[in-house]
Amino acid sequence: MNHRRLLLSAALPTLLALGIAAPASAETLNVVASFTVLADVVAHVGGDHVKVSSLVGPNGDPHEFEPSPADAKKLKAAKVTFVSGEGLEGWMDRLISASGYKGAPVVVSDGINTRSMVEDGKTVTDPHVWNSPVNVKVWVANIEKALTAADPADAADFKANAEAYTKTLTDLDAYAHGKFDKVSEDRRKILTSHDAFGYFGREYNVTFLSPLGFSTESEASAANVAKLIEQIKTEHVKAYFFENSNDPRLVKQVAKATGAEPGGELYVESLSKANGPAPTYEKMFRYNVDLLAAAMAKSS
Repeated sequence: MNHRRLLLSAALPTLLALGIAAPASAETLNVVASFTVLADVVAHVGGDHVKVSSLVGPNGDPHEFEPSPADAKKLKAAKVTFVSGEGLEGWMDRLISASGYKGAPVVVSDGINTRSMVEDGKTVTDPHVWNSPVNVKVWVANIEKALTAADPADAADFKANAEAYTKTLTDLDAYAHGKFDKVSEDRRKILTSHDAFGYFGREYNVTFLSPLGFSTESEASAANVAKLIEQIKTEHVKAYFFENSNDPRLVKQVAKATGAEPGGELYVESLSKANGPAPTYEKMFRYNVDLLAAAMAKSS
């Protein structure tokens, strides 16, 4: 409970005795986020003024998510809904139609310098912006703005929370640079399941190779897999990782053909359950950095 609400509770008996109606306290906002990483960041900015629900659960894949009637009910009851955008939540429009939700989701990735690639002859935007904490600062600013619009009475708290969490993101960025900047560039090469670490790689000059594109819904052709295997051998990639929310079979097949050694499980698009190693965005990012840095050190 915040200080303002404590004062109101203490004054309530006196106000009632004098026949004065107590001022209405700001309601807790019922907020929905599309997936767990975003839900955690929204919760940090909103603090005790929000109740946040994530549509995609822990260890879930936001690309292949299939909403349920319960999700539609959850969305319809939301005061504010947040999505990352950039093509990540391809199922959201269908869910909005099915639920009768009247609002427009807040796209928190607006303003981020995105990257793209050509897949099947089409230029596709990489939606995995959160794997750089520098990008998440843009999220935070957009979340603060949306929550303030929905609940102006608590604007000062949202601002303070946003500033504190932005400092956390600055520390995470520095932590990653401290781990990777000292590693020679030829050792900063990693094999993963799909191309979800592009922004991480851009920020910390790490090369990620993967058999799949930006979405886990894409399929890798035999020719592309063969080309990737040859590239891994040529570039002497030593470590491979699978992801908590994706099928590991294809990356294991590529690793077996190249001799790459397993480095562990990365948390890329989803947080772990509360008792896992990545229950918050901050812990997820540090966990991934530590795992990747350890693999690079082992290959040096």
